[in-house]
Amino acid sequence: MNNDHNSLGNPFDHRQSLVHGRHCGCGECSASRDDASDAPRDSEAMMDRVVESALVRGIFGHSDMHRRQFMKLVGGGTVAAALSTILPLGAIKAAAQESLGPLEKSQLDIGFIPITCATPIIMAHPMGFYERYGLDVNVIKAAGWALIRDNSLNDRFDAAHMLTPMPLAMTLGAGSSSRHFVAPAIENVNGQAIVLHNDHQDKRDPEQWRGFTFGVPFEYSMHNFLLRYYVAEHGLDPDRDIQIRVIPPPEMVANLRAGNIDGFLSPDPFNQRAVYERIGFIHLLTKEIWDGHPCCAFATSARFARENPNTYGALLRAIVDATQYSSDPANRAEIAEAIAPAAYLNQPVTVIEQVLTGRFADGLGNVQNVPDRIDFDPFPWHSMAIWILTQMKRWGYINGDIDYQQIARDVYLATDAREVMRELGYDAPEENARQFEIMGKTFDYTEPEAYVESFALRRS
Repeated sequence: MNNDHNSLGNPFDHRQSLVHGRHCGCGECSASRDDASDAPRDSEAMMDRVVESALVRGIFGHSDMHRRQFMKLVGGGTVAAALSTILPLGAIKAAAQESLGPLEKSQLDIGFIPITCATPIIMAHPMGFYERYGLDVNVIKAAGWALIRDNSLNDRFDAAHMLTPMPLAMTLGAGSSSRHFVAPAIENVNGQAIVLHNDHQDKRDPEQWRGFTFGVPFEYSMHNFLLRYYVAEHGLDPDRDIQIRVIPPPEMVANLRAGNIDGFLSPDPFNQRAVYERIGFIHLLTKEIWDGHPCCAFATSARFARENPNTYGALLRAIVDATQYSSDPANRAEIAEAIAPAAYLNQPVTVIEQVLTGRFADGLGNVQNVPDRIDFDPFPWHSMAIWILTQMKRWGYINGDIDYQQIARDVYLATDAREVMRELGYDAPEENARQFEIMGKTFDYTEPEAYVESFALRRS
């Protein structure tokens, strides 16, 4: 078993980091990999280590720095002995082995794009959330969303970080072959921005953007649909008055610098990276278009969930747990450090901190303080899916009669999310759908077709 020895390190050993992961290149992690004598050797030993690690992490509030300082001061053996007198570790380990049920598959490959929207999926790896549920996860960085889609369709990924429209589009066969995918958890809400090149600081009115070229990360993305919605509300036809190009997020800043695009609506940290490199400025955060809008999701094929129910359940618990942990602003600085290394975001910690904490330079000479610039909420509202489908219909990405409510139920698994959230002790909504307000207009999810037809600018 090719376990991640760092994330499954001995929690009582102050020399071992439980934060860095298998692919981390730092000297400390390299040394730990060279000395893996203390690593669990089979699935039972791994589960025992998971229980020990979860208990110790919980005691220290998931702060690896505090854990290591205390273990060095007091001694790991002393702490282990003291813990065993307080808690029946043997019984807890036995209960964990029994209650989770045998995992059909414990070693998983999960694809992700290196953006802050993927924070829960990424940080669950170095911070031990997957191991907590007996999973040995390999998080695999992908260059673009087309690769995420194709590797998911071809079963090279067991699960993936996806843009929220992607599982809907893949289920409908829009832009790809049709295969039923499910999104049992939303990863982040808000967390995007419209960035313009510094040359356009005198063009803050979207009506001045005729002829501009904008980048978005994928056709089936909230970025594309939010940009289209925003410019259309200002009287611009997104297919005729501007150009929209698909550019992988890591390439956004380079294209802005080269003058290939005038701006982009992109996930972070690349909005903040453009400011950091003094190439662009933040025109507005997308929360000003729709406060609380979804962006990315955790998704897998319906077949994977059906054929591996225990693994699917363990994976969803890990994701929901990590998403809830990410939602606490007090944890954001620690998370920024965990996801900054090359194996994950490969960004300066200060850039990620500005995004996650919401205290950031906007490129216009101001320091903004917007704590909910990005937030994390796992509940997949059906009405989110319905709004996305209305925009796909509005701009001609899907045609014909659409059963909005049924598709939302089949893909956005609100019931699964609710059950896991409550099981883990988190609050969860009673209802599956609610109304939203987007640029001052109320979206009534019960009348999606009328909503589509209410727009003067549309392709359908």
